Formats: sequence, C-alpha cells, structure tokens
Amino acid sequence: MQIVKLTDTIGVSGQISPADLPALAEAGYRVIINNRPDGEALDQPSSAEFAAAAEAAGLEYHYYPLNAFNYPGDDLGAMAQLFDDGERPVFAFCRSGTRSTNLWISSRGADEQEAARERARGLGFDITMSQR
Repeated sequence: MQIVKLTDTIGVSGQISPADLPALAEAGYRVIINNRPDGEALDQPSSAEFAAAAEAAGLEYHYYPLNAFNYPGDDLGAMAQLFDDGERPVFAFCRSGTRSTNLWISSRGADEQEAARERARGLGFDITMSQR
C-alpha cells in the first residue's frame, strides 16, 4: 500500500485490503473513505468487509462510491466536513487514488480549488473529474 499525502491529515491510495486497516490506524488515520463501488472488479473486497475491518481496527468508515456517472456524489458537503476535520485524519481510496483525489479537490471551496488541483497535479494525478 502506497499512501500519497494530499495534506498533513489526508492520504489517498489505490485499492487496499481490509487487512491494511490496522496499519492505517497505527499510522494515525481515524476515518476511512471507500470511493470504489462494490463489484467494480471481481477481486476487490466488498464495502461490508471494509466496514467490519474498520470497526475491528477502531476506525470510522464511510462508503461513498463514485464513478464517471455519479461524480461528485450525493453529499459533497459531508465529504468536505470529513476532509476538513484535522482532528481526525482521513484516508480515502479507490482503484488508483484518482477518484478520491478529485473528490478532495471538488470538496474544497472555490478559493481553494486551484491550489488543490496544483497539489494533485504535482503528485501525478489526473484531475479532469474535478474540472467538470
């Protein structure tokens, strides 16, 4: 698992395993956001598996599945609140980390979005989803 730090309190990555959650808790993350729809790939763990593993690791878990058709999702405000809570570091994942990163960008206020895009672009992410 390779964590990309978007900020001091927000990390993203591609697909992880439920077995990775204890290590994320040890690394200081308190909130897990799963942006990958169940069934997107045959070999991916389900949201229910992640929810159980998060509970066992003492982590707060949020299932917020995104794809090209429903981006940025139904409750961008709730995601912004999670990303903005510096007391509870957030780890978000999807297939590659790109959707999670674009979600973070889209959840920023208008005055912060360009800086967030620059940060993500500098980390090598495709940011086209957040430019819609």
